[in-house]
Amino acid sequence: MDIPHHIDALAAEGRLLAGAAERAGLDAPVPTCPGWTVRDLLAHTGRVHRWAASHVASGNGGPPPQAAPDGHLPQDARLLAWFREGHAALVDTLTGAAPDTECFAFLPAPSPLAFWARRQCHETTVHRIDAQSALRPPANAPDPAVAPEVAADGVDELLMGFLARPENRPASDPPLTLAVRSTDTGHAWTAAMTPQGSSPTRGDADAPDAVLAAPAAELYPVLWNRAEPGPGALAGDRRALKAWRGSARVG
Repeated sequence: MDIPHHIDALAAEGRLLAGAAERAGLDAPVPTCPGWTVRDLLAHTGRVHRWAASHVASGNGGPPPQAAPDGHLPQDARLLAWFREGHAALVDTLTGAAPDTECFAFLPAPSPLAFWARRQCHETTVHRIDAQSALRPPANAPDPAVAPEVAADGVDELLMGFLARPENRPASDPPLTLAVRSTDTGHAWTAAMTPQGSSPTRGDADAPDAVLAAPAAELYPVLWNRAEPGPGALAGDRRALKAWRGSARVG
């Protein structure tokens, strides 16, 4: 995916998040984020949006980046509008940024702007799934489903970005290899987990202990620890996915 596609997905997913939050209500619990309410979800995501926008703006001659604010959130009646304003400002900031913007980034990417567009696309998509989990009755799956190209890209960001960092590498004792296969996009990844961690790679494994195979839109919430695998999606040693769930919580 390129920068415009990430920004388009960010824009659409933020609107879906806000719509689900409005329907669920601020006091509704968020099952996919134990201990959080919709109010907490909006506050967290809204702060991250503002923090990300400040970094991108700083690379375009704007003010220096600000830490995600800890307080001073608007009262309940304004919280949803506050979230929508910050989301729209982030989309506008990314859209108007120069391609050669130089600013802070914390995962490998072709450019800082590419990093922030991708990261905020998936930050917002994962939390859209969280917001929909707070609905009553909750959505059985993200509705609408995450687009296949977005979902495959988000799995790649998770495995090859977040979980390639030493502090995030999922571990397993005994060592276990989990192969991940996107049945509709053709992408594949391998996480060979040891007690010391793992080094995820792109491509399939020759003899994995377990295989998680499903359309990308189904893999996405499973690997971000927002859903269980569907029937038949997981084959082999289930301890491999259990090890993943025990140490690969991001977002």
